[in-house]
Amino acid sequence: MYLSPEIKKKIFKEHGEKEENTGSPESQIALFTHRITHLTEHLKQNKKDLNTRRSLVLLVNKRRKLLNYLKDNDIERYRAIIKKLKLRK
Repeated sequence: MYLSPEIKKKIFKEHGEKEENTGSPESQIALFTHRITHLTEHLKQNKKDLNTRRSLVLLVNKRRKLLNYLKDNDIERYRAIIKKLKLRK
């Protein structure tokens, strides 16, 4: 499995304030970003995998909604997470 509990804890510790902070927008965006990069690499190898392509689109939309939420409520946190994860605006 590509997303083990250790990887999740590491992501939550880096982007949330602590490992238990799994619900913050920053940690969720970081988790979605990790999953998106994994699925993107998978699709480079398997171009006809339509189920994975659909899952990728759904994840990108979820991440976009969270980014829009952060942008509307706290622009500084939004800018910080964009810079930290090196996402395009």
